[in-house]
Amino acid sequence: MLRRYGDVTRVALARYLAPREPHRHLYALVADYPRRGGRMMRPTLCIATARVFGASLEEAAGAAVGLELLHNAFLVHDDIEDESEERRGRPTLHTTHGTAVAVNTGDALILLGLRAFMDTRATIGPRLALHLLEDAERMGRESVEGQAMELGWRRDVTMHLGDADYFAMVLKKTCWYTTIFPSRAGALIGTRTEQGLDRFIRFGFFLGAAFQIQDDVLNLVGDEVRYGKELDGDLQEGKRTLMMMHLLREATESERRKLATFLALPRGRRTDADVRWVRERMMARGSVAYARQVAHGLAGAAREECTRLYAGMPDSPDRRFIEALPSWVIERG
Repeated sequence: MLRRYGDVTRVALARYLAPREPHRHLYALVADYPRRGGRMMRPTLCIATARVFGASLEEAAGAAVGLELLHNAFLVHDDIEDESEERRGRPTLHTTHGTAVAVNTGDALILLGLRAFMDTRATIGPRLALHLLEDAERMGRESVEGQAMELGWRRDVTMHLGDADYFAMVLKKTCWYTTIFPSRAGALIGTRTEQGLDRFIRFGFFLGAAFQIQDDVLNLVGDEVRYGKELDGDLQEGKRTLMMMHLLREATESERRKLATFLALPRGRRTDADVRWVRERMMARGSVAYARQVAHGLAGAAREECTRLYAGMPDSPDRRFIEALPSWVIERG
């Protein structure tokens, strides 16, 4: 299903990535991240949800394109903010073209995403297109608020954080644009009403949080080729993952002092030996095992919520795909 609806999205996406001027300094770069691949989970979830509720493939494709364009815009900006060096197996945009050009490219992707949402007027009508655009604005606002929380914790070298802080951040930063908005957008298109969309927030939170925690675990122990980003990047960036928060709670006093020194350093001064020590402490203190346990619990909650949400809907490949997602986010490599 990811392959099928991913291909549908890529075909519809092509018109927004067509060569135009200024080509070398903008539109060739706009097409870079989208053409590197990716699993296409977000657009596929949007299309499948719309189809479950009765929409046609054509009616759902435009929203899927808008989602994918915004997703790639966020990736470009996230890579700059995190000082990441690799994305989908290749150097990040800002490392090869400079920060200023990459920021402008991310801005262009945002505008193209908004254009794609506006273009859905031709398939779903102006009323639903406006509601879709309004929900996209909320999704974007939630996402940047979550990103601000994470960036602020890193800037301020915040040490005293609990799981509730992590989940509040992940709800905003990850869940809204990865699982909540794709579900809401698909339901809006399929049911042709904006009523009842809030019922997808719980499912989207459980699924999106499980997805994010598993992503954090894979950053430490995953296969770099399949993962698509540099391993240990979260540690290099000093991110407050669930594992980092667990380690800060479970570490000895001397270990906490060393962690505070590590987290206060800029990324460029965190050595490979420092990163290796933090990863070893996470393993020794059970932080990785704890994160996996929480992710499994969240995936189970997502399965239960999914059963409740889709009770009474006819069996279909789209419904089975959505029902399989909680297991997939845990099992993916």
